[in-house]
Amino acid sequence: MNMRIFKNYFSLILVAGLFAGIVSCEKEIIANYEVNEVDVLDGDLIKTRNKSDKQYTSILYTTLYKKAISVNKLVQTERVIQSFGDKSLIHEIIVSNYMNSGEVELPSDSFMRANPDQFIIDTYKKFYVRLPSEMEISFFRNYIEANPNVTTELVYTAFAASDEYQFY
Repeated sequence: MNMRIFKNYFSLILVAGLFAGIVSCEKEIIANYEVNEVDVLDGDLIKTRNKSDKQYTSILYTTLYKKAISVNKLVQTERVIQSFGDKSLIHEIIVSNYMNSGEVELPSDSFMRANPDQFIIDTYKKFYVRLPSEMEISFFRNYIEANPNVTTELVYTAFAASDEYQFY
């Protein structure tokens, strides 16, 4: 009799297991979140070669003044850079000199405040010859909006003195 009870229990467990297996099998649902793929870093944009003193001065002058630098001014500036030990400091001084000349063509501060995204995109194209990422746009927009004392001159100075601008 014990064997009969065991067979009944075994049959019941087997049927319950089969039923649970059949009920639990459902069609796989593939979720579509419609996420757009975005390249975070373009390998072609990695700048590894340092600009020479002539390249830096010439490109900076052309970027700020929208005209070519004279040979005499280029040679004078190159000598100043070579005679100074700290290149990053002398580059900041040169940028400051150029900004204080009064001849640099800058967008107005009102344009920067009214159109921060366009200002940021234009600035990245001008200095880095690339488009900014969404993160960079968001960062600079928030920075400009949160700091009323920021001017286009300060932004241009920061870009011209940045590490990325030193390379190509």
